[in-house]
Amino acid sequence: MSAELEEIHEECGVFGVWGHPDAARLTYFGLHALQHRGQEGAGIVSNDNGHLIGHRGLGLLTQVFGDEREITRLAGDKAIGHVRYATAGSGSTDNIQPFIFRFHDGDMALCHNGNLTNCRTLRRHLEDEGAIFHSNSDTEVLMHLIRRSDQPTFMDKLKESLRKVHGGFAYLLMTEDAMIGALDPNGFRPLSLGRMKNGAYVLASETCALDIVGAELVRDIRPGEVIVINDDGYTIDTYTDHTQLSICSMEFIYFARPDSNIYGVNVHSARKRMGARLAQESPVDADMVIGVPNSSLSAASGYAEEAGLPNEMGLIKNQYVARTFIQPTQELREQGVRMKLSAVRGVVKGKRVVVIDDSIVRGTTSKRIVQLLKEAGAAEVHMRISSPPLKYPCFYGIDISTTKELIAGKKSVEEIREYIGADSLSFLSLDGLVECIGLHEDAPYGGLCVAYFNGDYPTALEDYEQDFLKSLTPEDRKRLPEFALYKSKYEGNEYSYQKAEAKA
Repeated sequence: MSAELEEIHEECGVFGVWGHPDAARLTYFGLHALQHRGQEGAGIVSNDNGHLIGHRGLGLLTQVFGDEREITRLAGDKAIGHVRYATAGSGSTDNIQPFIFRFHDGDMALCHNGNLTNCRTLRRHLEDEGAIFHSNSDTEVLMHLIRRSDQPTFMDKLKESLRKVHGGFAYLLMTEDAMIGALDPNGFRPLSLGRMKNGAYVLASETCALDIVGAELVRDIRPGEVIVINDDGYTIDTYTDHTQLSICSMEFIYFARPDSNIYGVNVHSARKRMGARLAQESPVDADMVIGVPNSSLSAASGYAEEAGLPNEMGLIKNQYVARTFIQPTQELREQGVRMKLSAVRGVVKGKRVVVIDDSIVRGTTSKRIVQLLKEAGAAEVHMRISSPPLKYPCFYGIDISTTKELIAGKKSVEEIREYIGADSLSFLSLDGLVECIGLHEDAPYGGLCVAYFNGDYPTALEDYEQDFLKSLTPEDRKRLPEFALYKSKYEGNEYSYQKAEAKA
């Protein structure tokens, strides 16, 4: 992650394997490759001849499974695992996944990447019917829906329940005789299927986790699909026809690892194209390009090549410092930046520098980066951002639920430039972002969710409707009709922000 974007919490990562003699250890390796997606807690549940065994805890994967005996205890040739940040629910052990549910007719385990937009409504309804929740995570809602379904088979119950939960989700379930994956109708969160040489099947949030365990990509799970893996192989079905690919553009900008592929698009290559497009859109007379480590390095490479400038290492990152967004006060966050990033005086002194970063969130980190470089003797510092201005909250699994701390939601580009102290500032255009990723020409915004940049949400916001409206500026509220460019696909229900505003 770049220093600026580390102020945003990522979503989560899921990994599952079916048919490997050392499934829990393999899941550990897979989750280790996904550690960047969640560092608050981790857990693994194994399936030993139908008996589910789990271990979970707070902290990094190496802390949760620091004792070798914990992995050894998770016997069986099937397992699912999870690394998390709290996009919904507090950061306590009760919310660490996978959850295990023990019923009279069999055990099940469940984990989830994403965020439900109708969780509060569903939970209140379920509690009114007598449901007892053991966590305050939105993940548990699905299991209560499954158990209350009147459908004749488990798969029918699951499909009915998946049609009731809205928002962004990639679910992994483990039953006594199957591992099941499911993706939301918009495919906000990635999920990929792989196969190992011994015939074992793997499901993972990113293809980098398949690579680390030696699995070959079979295919990406698509919006509205359910995949069932058992001893006979795998089958893929759908639970809804109302689908529209809208994968989170943040996956390409900075969440996913550069060695991952999403729907056939390599993340590093997409970021490099973003940098090159940024150089075309916002050239500057300078001596060198430097990227803010780590995830901005790909874009910096693309900018430098396109601009014909040397790509230098002008900033050094200390990899052993706590993440800046964790700090509770602004003063401590700024101290965290000073500890984490250092300018290379011998490289930047007297030079006109173009700094490439993924985004600007609060602006405090960008301001400190400019200060670091100028204190190190840089003659000019030009900030170039390889994504559009981040103005609106996310409700599908990234912890940006309010605009009050998003500087681009309150200030113009020139006002941001003045605040951070840069000599110039430019962002990648929205069209540039969509074209550089090049995911799906026929889908709205090329198959991407870009609501964080333009306020056009692909689905109804439901429980978050009022939160969103309250976060808008008066100018935004006047433009509400422009936001609803396409309607919610869930159950065919139409939705308009004009109606939501009237209710507000």
